[in-house]
Amino acid sequence: MAPTNNLNNMAIFSISWCLLSASSSPASSFSFPINGVIIPSSPLPSRYIKSSTVLHPSSTNKVNIDKVPTRRRRIRSGSHSLRGWVQGTDGEWTWEEDDPSAAYTPISSTTTATIDGESTGEISVQATPTLPSGKFRPKQSLGQNYLRDGNTVAKIVRAFAKDAVETLAASASKEDVAVAAKNNNPVDPTNFNSLKQQTGLRAVELGPGAGALTDVLLQSVGSSNLQCIEIDGRSVELLSEKHPSLRIHHEDVLQVDYAVLAKEEGGPLSIIGNLPYYITSQILFALADASHGNSVRSATVTMQWEVAQRIVAPTRCKDYGILSVVFQLYTTPKIHFKIPPTVFYPQPKVDSALLGLLFLGPTSLRRRLAGVSPAHLRSVVTTAFQQRRKTVRNGLKKLALEVYGGDAERVKEFFERSAGEGDLPPVVREARERGEEFAMGQILEEGWASRRPEELSPGQFVEVTRLLYGSQEGKEENWESMKLGNKVWRKLKHGVN
Repeated sequence: MAPTNNLNNMAIFSISWCLLSASSSPASSFSFPINGVIIPSSPLPSRYIKSSTVLHPSSTNKVNIDKVPTRRRRIRSGSHSLRGWVQGTDGEWTWEEDDPSAAYTPISSTTTATIDGESTGEISVQATPTLPSGKFRPKQSLGQNYLRDGNTVAKIVRAFAKDAVETLAASASKEDVAVAAKNNNPVDPTNFNSLKQQTGLRAVELGPGAGALTDVLLQSVGSSNLQCIEIDGRSVELLSEKHPSLRIHHEDVLQVDYAVLAKEEGGPLSIIGNLPYYITSQILFALADASHGNSVRSATVTMQWEVAQRIVAPTRCKDYGILSVVFQLYTTPKIHFKIPPTVFYPQPKVDSALLGLLFLGPTSLRRRLAGVSPAHLRSVVTTAFQQRRKTVRNGLKKLALEVYGGDAERVKEFFERSAGEGDLPPVVREARERGEEFAMGQILEEGWASRRPEELSPGQFVEVTRLLYGSQEGKEENWESMKLGNKVWRKLKHGVN
């Protein structure tokens, strides 16, 4: 049977990389045809050669080749090496230093940082581009990419100061502001150099690593206002020796009980950290849960650029999703600046961002929810975005049937309802009268069920949840006493229940 046209245009490869050889000699040069042009390649050692058979795209005749190069890992002293990461005999992958004989050489600089378009005062920084040889190599299992650029460190700490002091000013009572002004220590979001004297600042650094941020934070806020969470015992030992007065918790950041930390410190915490990419979302969800009890005030953290874009994404775009809804409901999010891979050691393959999250706190969050349970909201949001290509009606139909006990008529009525101005709770209507942006997007027009999830604003998801589940206690007026829950967004296996 004659081969089909499709087969004539296909190349069947028995291995990943295929080079056509004109010779079967182990060390001979190879050549490979590209659009009919023969391009020679350099000789390859015999240990990289394998036999194979391929079918040329323009012919039905098989071309036998005896030697084809294949990709293999380098073997070195009982360990494997791949793209700069070395696997030891214990199975752990660590970064292979560029210069194993290089001594630890800190870089010091004094710089003027610019955050959100505003120039700030000078700050002295010291980053750690090269770590002690053979003693502190970054571990892939912990997602370690250390900051190595002094200017970036300065900008991160400067942004943290701005976020922390801004939330301090927002939450300070009139009496606190008056007393601070009388003592010549006003609560000023631009006042960075007086952070040590700022009443109520409780800084927590997540994953300090080699201490690039820690060194500057200690100068700025003092050891009495800073504590660190670190899972790597090497970091704990290094920082303990360098800063004996620094409080370090040798603990998994996913298991941190922020409520206990806040209680011990006497109030809500201000978070800073260079977060591992692979657990960024789970750390953020843990902070969202912690804000239910007013345990966290702000978070200024690094993350993958794409994740930061999802958090601040507007509706009707592909980046808009669960992270967008949650953190635009719980916080005022903002991307401070983009961070290139070159400021990290080892360098990641993607850009990063410094994101600031200013948490509303439980009172303002309750006002936005107006009786809607965060647990119910989670069910609606996650169910809808699990099938984001479907309409909201098709995505939530199964959940609605479960809520209404299989009553198809009630499900139909639910999808046909809307939430106009008069249907919103009184507290939401008051917010709309004040012109609050979140409340202005809370009206749920007719036909909402025919839209896709990315077309609904965070406020509209709140109203969809209200239509489906109703409000706690049956009345929106009871929002002030509404229970937000201890663990809603973070995984059950993370933290205390």
